[in-house]
Amino acid sequence: MNIKGKKILVTGATGFVGANLVRHFLKKGANISILKRQQSNLWRIKDIINQISVCNADLLDYARVNKAVKRIRPEVIFHAAAYGGHVTQDNPTRILKTNFDGTVNLLDACLKRGFGLFVNTGSSSEYGIKDSPMKESDLLNPVTLYGISKAAASIYCQYAAKKHSLPIVTLRLFSPYGYFDDGSRAISYIILSCLKTKTVNISSPDSVRDFIFIDDVVDAYEKALERSSKMSEGIFNIGSGKQRSIEKLAGKITRAVDNNIVVKYPKKSSARIEPKSWVADISKSHAGLKWKPRFNIDEGLSKTIDWFRENKGLYS
Repeated sequence: MNIKGKKILVTGATGFVGANLVRHFLKKGANISILKRQQSNLWRIKDIINQISVCNADLLDYARVNKAVKRIRPEVIFHAAAYGGHVTQDNPTRILKTNFDGTVNLLDACLKRGFGLFVNTGSSSEYGIKDSPMKESDLLNPVTLYGISKAAASIYCQYAAKKHSLPIVTLRLFSPYGYFDDGSRAISYIILSCLKTKTVNISSPDSVRDFIFIDDVVDAYEKALERSSKMSEGIFNIGSGKQRSIEKLAGKITRAVDNNIVVKYPKKSSARIEPKSWVADISKSHAGLKWKPRFNIDEGLSKTIDWFRENKGLYS
């Protein structure tokens, strides 16, 4: 598909996933517009801000969102804005309103004008605790407000897709990592600790997640765009299909950065629910999107470590 000149609207563009989407499709020649809140920190896209169109519109302000969408008239919408994915984002009202009401406002404004594709960014947190690889057909049983709000948004998008017969899909991301990730997230925290202090503190070494490299995540959005004419509704898991413990992950990273890194294990907190299984079944994504990860964990970590070496100053 020729992406050059295509009008793409990205929400959450100042966040980890959104910033990588903006950068990737800008390089492909797309005409990128973003919605941002007045207080958003632009550090992830500061160097390219003059190459994109910026609209100040909080997703909870329907009038502003509607006005922005009317002006932009996007052909493609990548909705990556979210709140509550980090432990510091703990305002219950904001979690529910941002993730559900914000999605409803954006999608309804876009439905008034029509579009070629709307991609909602979901989360593996929608599933809750499972004891086997998570499938899109599984009963959703989220155990956090964040998971509840994201599940509600995904269900609404599915409803709208059926009602309007439009390509509205959800990519349910597992644990993405890579360039511009938040410094407090597992992989970026371990890498930065290795590079800066030579000491890594891991409080939950047995925690498991399905880590997926950001280049593979972005590739999934592009695959959805390539196949947009063949899709109406759909939910697709975007993960590696393999789970890894934080302890083993830390071992890989420390060996790759410096064998002299000291890893410490403070007393484990019992406050969080930590499942023994957290992994994606990606067979539907392979069949429906023709997508599968291109990078294994070692390749992804190598690229991520190299990037953090060159850009650790961004996290000072």
